[in-house]
Amino acid sequence: MIDLSALDFAVEALVFAAEALLGAAEVARAIGEVTGADVDAAAVAASVQRLNAEYDRAERAFRILDYGGGYRMATVADAEPFLRVLFATEDERRLSRSLLETLAVVAYKQPVTKPEIDHVRGVGSDYALRSLLEKDLARIAGRSDSVGRPLLYGTTERFLDLFALGSLDELPRPREIDELLADPRFAGERADLLASLPAPPDASSEPE
Repeated sequence: MIDLSALDFAVEALVFAAEALLGAAEVARAIGEVTGADVDAAAVAASVQRLNAEYDRAERAFRILDYGGGYRMATVADAEPFLRVLFATEDERRLSRSLLETLAVVAYKQPVTKPEIDHVRGVGSDYALRSLLEKDLARIAGRSDSVGRPLLYGTTERFLDLFALGSLDELPRPREIDELLADPRFAGERADLLASLPAPPDASSEPE
């Protein structure tokens, strides 16, 4: 048997040090090997809850998040402006309108084929899809059963991280987006965002 403080110490250390998502069973196995204690996934989940409650009380800038496939330590949403300045590359700061449009279609309609993306946007999306794949914001999610078996596209773990989403279920609904855009308090931010984006291409397809 391991006491709760020692368990929380071990869970925090393992999740903090892990470079990838760390499943509860893997955490339990590691603790069991070191301490000889019988630790299961439920005990790990309870430990994560205690740690997050402690972080919340202390107003820490991070939490342990459950991404479905495992745990990862991540900063809270309020820290995002500071991290964006520190880590965002010039490329990320200047995602073009075409990339943002394509990424939105992929996020909301995935798994989705290129012809379906082209139909929604009204222009060809070859360049945008290649760029999103290179930036690890989109991924190939298989092939469609339709004629020609075109590739299917979906979003990545990096997409969730970049937009501070725990899962795709946290994407705002279209109605929520409409309400946000109609909010007068958002007018200034929207104007700044649009001003930072390049003008849309005049041609019916995108540059290669």
